[in-house]
Amino acid sequence: MNQPVMPYKFPAALAALLLTACNAQPAEEPPLAGAALGGDFTLTGEDNSQVSWSDFAGKYRIVYFGYAFCPDVCPTDVQRAMAGLKQFEASEPELGAQIQPLFVTIDPDRDTPQVVAEFTDAFHPRLIGLTGSPEEVKAAADKFAVYYARGADSEAGGYLMDHSNITYLFGPAGDPIAMLPTDEGPDAVAAELAKWVR
Repeated sequence: MNQPVMPYKFPAALAALLLTACNAQPAEEPPLAGAALGGDFTLTGEDNSQVSWSDFAGKYRIVYFGYAFCPDVCPTDVQRAMAGLKQFEASEPELGAQIQPLFVTIDPDRDTPQVVAEFTDAFHPRLIGLTGSPEEVKAAADKFAVYYARGADSEAGGYLMDHSNITYLFGPAGDPIAMLPTDEGPDAVAAELAKWVR
């Protein structure tokens, strides 16, 4: 006589694990993964020392190209990026300490080490300002796909710089991860950092 076949019952813990595995989403790939951005450079730091991209190996890096004499866009972008970093540091101190913010001038004729130091000190104590010769700055900007051009001289002798304004986030290996949404404010920047800095 055949015995009735009883349905197999998964242990509750195993059933929950299988359900979780079926519903698990694959890890989201960084928006800039694989982009040809970044690369080694050597520029001059705020204390006149030579600073290279490779000096920050093992750290996440926030990178912005701008200039200290910028009347509006640069200080606004940098303020929002650094306010977002401060928020992230407050909520995740250990992870926040793994991020090195960098400000690279695109106006080396005016932005001496002292000038970029005064600019960066206004936004974050760990923000490092970098300058160099026009050739060194151009080589670095090209590696980060940064556009810039000097505007016409005013009657007073000053000038503005036309430039792209992207705030990049790079990973510990120097790989591009994402653009930080400075246009959306510090909260959005902090949220984007929380998404990728682990």
